[in-house]
Amino acid sequence: MKICIIIPGYNESKMIGQVVMKAYQIINDVIVIDDGSKDNTAQVAQDSGAIVIKHDLNKGKGAALKTGFDYAIKNEYDAVITMDSDGQHDPDDIQGFINTLDRVKSGIIIGSRMSDISTMPAIRKFTNKLTSFLSSIVARQKIDDSQSGYRLITIDVLKSVKLETDRFETESEILIKASKAGFKISSVPIKTIYGEEKSKINPMKDTYRFIRLFFRSLRW
Repeated sequence: MKICIIIPGYNESKMIGQVVMKAYQIINDVIVIDDGSKDNTAQVAQDSGAIVIKHDLNKGKGAALKTGFDYAIKNEYDAVITMDSDGQHDPDDIQGFINTLDRVKSGIIIGSRMSDISTMPAIRKFTNKLTSFLSSIVARQKIDDSQSGYRLITIDVLKSVKLETDRFETESEILIKASKAGFKISSVPIKTIYGEEKSKINPMKDTYRFIRLFFRSLRW
């Protein structure tokens, strides 16, 4: 299958080069969406071998993902793998997604961190359990780790689902809408990597955005 890696990034010049180079060893097509960075994220990513698409202004992770999805559809990929740009996702786990895709054929495969959450910060544990529980209710199928940005999404999902949000809640929106469109949500275990990086998720603001999405989704 023709697969590309999509990496949204905002002010991640410290880690983006390493992430791109490791991913490039496994998948030849690495697409970085520079979401209006004020540092040299785009240049570092390009020097490391990525195709770079730039937003002039910071629009949000969801908007960056949508830009990447549009690129994948236009260039006729069969599936995309989304990764975060801060080094939390180990490219060695990519093969697990591909093996699972051979079995399920279509839908979304989430890289689940829930088999070992001992190192996950407490606030992330709480918000993740909350959003995963509520997403599972409206999706009518079990979603283990709704906040994981490490995923494989087949192109038929991207063509079928119209995304309306632009921030972190986009990752929940695509799960809910794909489920309602009849696609299977699967999971594959991934390593949990936490370093010195600081999450860009605002626990209060982004949880509120998710709750708002949840109630809207009840009417879909």
